Amino acid sequence: MSSPPPAPNASGPDDGSEEADEPDLLYHVPIHEWDESDQPREKLLKHGPTVLSDAEVLALLLGSGTRTSDGAVSAVELGRSLLRTYGSLHDVSQRKPKELTRTRGVGPAKATKLAAAFEAGRRVESQRAEEERVQVTCPGDVADVYGPLLRDLDKEVFKVVHLNTANVIMGDYTVSEGGLSSSVVEPRGVFEQAILDDAAAVICLHNHPSGNPEPSREDIRITRQLVEAGNTMGIPVHDHLIIAGTEYTSLAERGVIG
Repeated sequence: MSSPPPAPNASGPDDGSEEADEPDLLYHVPIHEWDESDQPREKLLKHGPTVLSDAEVLALLLGSGTRTSDGAVSAVELGRSLLRTYGSLHDVSQRKPKELTRTRGVGPAKATKLAAAFEAGRRVESQRAEEERVQVTCPGDVADVYGPLLRDLDKEVFKVVHLNTANVIMGDYTVSEGGLSSSVVEPRGVFEQAILDDAAAVICLHNHPSGNPEPSREDIRITRQLVEAGNTMGIPVHDHLIIAGTEYTSLAERGVIG
């Protein structure tokens, strides 16, 4: 099938964010009427997912376009609109469904599809490391497993990772969500589950939604309190990691844990 003629003004204003490899003039024409070489699904099937632009990846996740008061809008145009609004695919992935619905043409159904797809990606990245039966030899081993799960959260979550005598990760336990204080993260909550799981040692970790990996005074104070309690109970705290975006800080490496 040959490409249909472009719709008037279909490409929108030139804001400098256009991607050269997308069929810019076809966005107000249904995707099934495009030349097959321009259709995202056919491109993926023939050449693989790496040939798709970010907007085309979003289009396949969205599943279909929509109709607005200005006429039909293709799924690719919806993807481009999301990228123009939030800046990048990574930025889109960090938005809550309610935020995504602020983009015209993206309703709750499409927003939840995107949120679920991004969450699947995080879990795949984390589980890939988990399935390898991770033996902790350095802080990066823990960050590789838990970083993908914690780095995009918009509230603080405090987890405790349980280790066996060979420093292999046995599992984890969420102690608190929403904030970090001595009243929320207390030794009993940290070690109670570790005792039940027969953990030989633990590693604590929590995220900083701000993206700043530097420990606060409260982080350091709580860490020292937990280290002291662990030594008393015979379940040492090997480290306390702070996850901030793609970065992390090890309080053991900082000398907070002796």
